[in-house]
Amino acid sequence: MHMIVNSQQTLSRALGDIRELWAEGKYLRISIRSGQDRSLPQNSVIHCWYEQVANELREDSPLGVKRFCKLHFGVPILRAEDAEFREMYDSAIKATLNYEQKLKAMDFIDVTSIMSTKQLTAYMDEMRDHYDKHGVKLEVKETAKSKRKKQARAAHKGNA
Repeated sequence: MHMIVNSQQTLSRALGDIRELWAEGKYLRISIRSGQDRSLPQNSVIHCWYEQVANELREDSPLGVKRFCKLHFGVPILRAEDAEFREMYDSAIKATLNYEQKLKAMDFIDVTSIMSTKQLTAYMDEMRDHYDKHGVKLEVKETAKSKRKKQARAAHKGNA
């Protein structure tokens, strides 16, 4: 079962479902994760950054940059915050594969796609810091739509 709790109503429903399942078997295995899933704008920015790094440094393809970033920035974030991921990674990847194999494994292991917005923000910060040291300035360029939303929020706050 997978559910998202984002209101008092869905929280009540989730607690009811848990009570019902508990009554049936007196045994539950529950995994809870807080935070929203990553946002589409974050996803778009990250893929633009992979391209930018590949174009500017010319040391690897965008896919190679993506593999590197997932392994060096994403995996540590998930290992620190997700016991299930850490157990899987440490037993199946860390202990058994060499560096090149680990990079290739990034094509098959969900890393950024399972991150929350907060985790993906940390991932982006790590990328920015790393590539800044290599002379690549990664920035989030605001779209006209996001600028209008920001202005509307600021105006709303000013009227509140």
